[in-house]
Amino acid sequence: MINIGEVLSFINDIIVETEKEEEYDKVIEEAVKRFVENNLYVKPEKCKWKMREVRFLRVVIVLEEIKIEKKR
Repeated sequence: MINIGEVLSFINDIIVETEKEEEYDKVIEEAVKRFVENNLYVKPEKCKWKMREVRFLRVVIVLEEIKIEKKR
């Protein structure tokens, strides 16, 4: 799933990105299936679903752009 660009992973963070919202549920279902097959798990309280903006590695990813996070 990483090789085809649906999933981005860095250490223990996973981001799922799709062109259309309808595709998102299918990708999530496949990812969860693979977690189960490989005895992996996620903590539901740490999951965020269908985000329109994501902060990841000091980068802000929004629908149409990627920008550097402003210093605090």
